[in-house]
Amino acid sequence: MIIVIDALNRDRFSDLVKEMYRLRARVFRDRLGWDVKITDEMEMDIFDSLDPAYVVSLDQDGHVVGCMRLLQTTGPHMLADVFADILEGEPPLRSPQIWEATRFCVDTERLARGGHTTNSISYVTSEVMVGAFEYGRDAGVLDAVAVIDPVMNRVMIRSGNAPYDYIGKTVDMGKAHALAALLDCSNERIDRIRAHAGIEGDVFLSDAEALSLSERGKALRTEPVKSDLEIYCDEQIANATTTKERVDALRLKATLVDKIRSRTDVGA
Repeated sequence: MIIVIDALNRDRFSDLVKEMYRLRARVFRDRLGWDVKITDEMEMDIFDSLDPAYVVSLDQDGHVVGCMRLLQTTGPHMLADVFADILEGEPPLRSPQIWEATRFCVDTERLARGGHTTNSISYVTSEVMVGAFEYGRDAGVLDAVAVIDPVMNRVMIRSGNAPYDYIGKTVDMGKAHALAALLDCSNERIDRIRAHAGIEGDVFLSDAEALSLSERGKALRTEPVKSDLEIYCDEQIANATTTKERVDALRLKATLVDKIRSRTDVGA
């Protein structure tokens, strides 16, 4: 289940953004051994201050299990300002219709414990990609450029998301190598990824649905007293086996919560 967090709604999802930064720290520093800046166990860099869009995948308990950062290429971006050696002296790509996709990662430890197919590493990987390409396509973006390593390149090829071209050369990136891949934000690409992972229906959550799911995650940790209706909704969310079933259950709970709050406001 995907929520897109950007400058317009970031203040509503500060907890999810922090959880995403913590996931990035665990992946890029702890697992991959990258030389990244960590603050309070969160991985952030200068590009996070440029109001990018984050494509964030949530599991049924409201945890961040996958993410990707999307940034316009008309201003500073990683290929132009960090990995310029890849370009071999050529000017960087700059277009409002080309976005840069970076900081892709998934929570392999949490997903390895998941019981549902929709909580598998492969599914979440594809879901984040579908979310990124559909969000970009609907915003008028034609192509995405991504700095990736050879391992990620093979993952993309296997998942029906093979780059249609590469830019410049492969360069050394410490413990790995880096190359720049081009991917079109086309319906054909999206359909291939969906078919590979068995993704059906709308993958996006509304802000209200995402907030409801996030609150459910907090509730599971604090264990407050719940009404029978809330328990029923939570059971439907937990037992859902498809994205559509989970979204429908989330919408039902969001509607009930709104009604309960409305009654509370009137009574106050």
